[in-house]
Amino acid sequence: MARIVLKFGGTSVGDIDRIKNVARTVKKEVEQGHQLAVVVSAMSGVTNQLVEYVQRIAPLYDEREYDVVVSTGEQVTTGLLAMALQQLGVPARSFQSWQLPILTDEAHAKARIESVATSPLVDAMSAGEVCIVPGFQGVTAGGRITTLGRGGSDTSAVALAAALQAERCDIYTDVDGVYTTDPRITDRARKLAMVTYEEMLEMASLGSKVLQTRSVELAMNHRVRVQVLSSFAEAPGSALPGTLVVDEEEIMANGLEQSVVSGIAYAKDDVKITVDAVADRPGVAAALFGPLAAANINVDMIVQNVSHDGKATDITFTVGKADLARAQAELEKARNVIGFAELKIDPNVAKVSVIGVGMRSHAGVALMMFETLAAKGINIQVISTSEIKISVLIAADYTELAVRALHTAYGLDAA
Repeated sequence: MARIVLKFGGTSVGDIDRIKNVARTVKKEVEQGHQLAVVVSAMSGVTNQLVEYVQRIAPLYDEREYDVVVSTGEQVTTGLLAMALQQLGVPARSFQSWQLPILTDEAHAKARIESVATSPLVDAMSAGEVCIVPGFQGVTAGGRITTLGRGGSDTSAVALAAALQAERCDIYTDVDGVYTTDPRITDRARKLAMVTYEEMLEMASLGSKVLQTRSVELAMNHRVRVQVLSSFAEAPGSALPGTLVVDEEEIMANGLEQSVVSGIAYAKDDVKITVDAVADRPGVAAALFGPLAAANINVDMIVQNVSHDGKATDITFTVGKADLARAQAELEKARNVIGFAELKIDPNVAKVSVIGVGMRSHAGVALMMFETLAAKGINIQVISTSEIKISVLIAADYTELAVRALHTAYGLDAA
């Protein structure tokens, strides 16, 4: 008897008919003899509506109260799915995060899971019940409800799978797997049968919306096998042709050759900030980025340009658009310490990345990217690299052109 965690995203539970469809999917897994824990998101659009309510009340909101408001959507879904399963004759019970509990740190709106108590779930599953748990949320040691950031239900599911030592974590969504790039940009995108944790982590952090970044990080650290599946296929189950996210050794054991580049990712949810005319002296970068870190604002790409006389420098970096207002506020508060002339904001940028574990052992990958973009007349504003990815910041208007050109250049187009 396998123990499996199933996760259903917002589109999968978007209305009552879809919740009933999810219940039928879960029932089929029960009929195969599996012990199941099910993690659900809020119904499609509900979280956005709750966030809008918060922002209309207070653009610079108290994040503790933000969590109280936006965490309610998942609670509704757990109860509805439990009732839908009961109507099908499947014993089911909902558990809220505080009932287990799922303990997190106190970084409200971006909390990290610290531990998951599973004994209530194990007891219920052993008694033949399907356990339904809300994604996206937890509770602090002091009893305050927290949320994990947008897309956090994936993280909830993987953390639960790790704690339960589940055989697999199945992520049901509105796509049927992980593709070499966004199929909406090019119909030549190919679905990947398997992808490594490292590649999926880069894809998730660089704009792929299939899995949330921290969920992949957790899966990699705890070696949780993750399967991406479609909620809308006719015959859901373990035989679905989705994408498995596993370690590199499992891919090799299945006789699959790793490509130099596995995919092209892009993101348009960043904004470029240039801090102009900063004194070029030791400690200025710490003075600039320290307040941002203290405010839990993630900084991504960074480039520094020193003036010809060596006395001043411009520092350019990117943050998420959702963090722009807070980032500006923190920098303005530290203006006298940092000593900059002005802040320049450019929201019309996109990050485009090439990803692949094969890049570790192949030269010329970066050159091909630069030559391909140059041939299309696309200017590169910022560059960042890691062992298995190269990212560039470009004008947002050129995003689709860049993605299609790179997809072809690296031989990823479907035949």
